[in-house]
Amino acid sequence: MTKASTFDYENLVQESLRNVIKGTLATVVKDGLPGKHHFYISFKTDYPGVDLPDYLREEYPDDITIVLQYEFWDLEVGEQAFNVTLCFNDVHERLTIPFGAVVSFVDPSVKFGLQFTPAEVDADAELVQLDNQKKTRKPPLDSEGQANTGDGTNNIITLDAFRRK
Repeated sequence: MTKASTFDYENLVQESLRNVIKGTLATVVKDGLPGKHHFYISFKTDYPGVDLPDYLREEYPDDITIVLQYEFWDLEVGEQAFNVTLCFNDVHERLTIPFGAVVSFVDPSVKFGLQFTPAEVDADAELVQLDNQKKTRKPPLDSEGQANTGDGTNNIITLDAFRRK
């Protein structure tokens, strides 16, 4: 680092606070959602790497708020993003949300909240992330917890809909 360099403290703080979200969600994966905790997570739908169905992107072209409380499945937390299955109009949809896309995180049960500006995107990291998403994308589930393959047949059965949270 040269003497003329400066620290981007605002970006460093925002990344550290995004790690709070990552750690919180990782704890939910490990231990479940404790007590009355629930989360409102708002994110930019047009952020690179966000993977959600086209109809949701059309309905929410800028941002959307999701709730993780009673009905969410298959929460997975990675280094750069998290994946979760949520129910929209009785159809289970798999979402991928990069932490950089998150603009707010709220746990109203303890009056805790964070707000962010969307993170700047590294083009190389974006390509790697999009490639990884394609490898892990799961088909959406119908209201009975079966994969909706779009061809009228449901040949995958999942028990996630019957698990206790």
